Amino acid sequence: MTPPSIASELLWTAYMNGDIDRRDVYDLGTGTGMLAIGAALLGASVTGFDIDRDAIKIAIRNASRLRANITIIEKDIEDVEGYCDTVIMNPPFMVKEGKNDKIFLEKAFSLSDRVYSIHTAHTREWIRSFVESKGFNSMLIGSRDFPLPKQFAHQLKPLVRQRIDLWYFFK
Repeated sequence: MTPPSIASELLWTAYMNGDIDRRDVYDLGTGTGMLAIGAALLGASVTGFDIDRDAIKIAIRNASRLRANITIIEKDIEDVEGYCDTVIMNPPFMVKEGKNDKIFLEKAFSLSDRVYSIHTAHTREWIRSFVESKGFNSMLIGSRDFPLPKQFAHQLKPLVRQRIDLWYFFK
């Protein structure tokens, strides 16, 4: 789950840039809905996409509790089509060879000219170069520590902190 302080910083930047209120927003890889719900509460019409049914159930429950009107579609992001005013996303932190970063960014750039995203900080130069190669500009909003609790047996520590960057990409 995206920590509330990180989600709020990303969303507030998008809001202040005029990219949330009364805008059509897609949340790619919506997960438990943190970004989607926040955008809806700030006035966006939000559609979230995810392939994880369990996460989608949690997102629907979270949205209901907060009375946030969002639509969530069970779909792989590679199959998402259409156009929206703004994309928000926190792609999975599988950093090997930038695979998820590339897939999510390419999809986001095909859907909108305004993208707000979270990526691991050690991919910063790759992100800048990749974004530029796609004809987008980039603005680093900030860097934060992202807590990642133990989820798998091979992980040794109960909690690790991953340094992440919050980004705004635009044409």
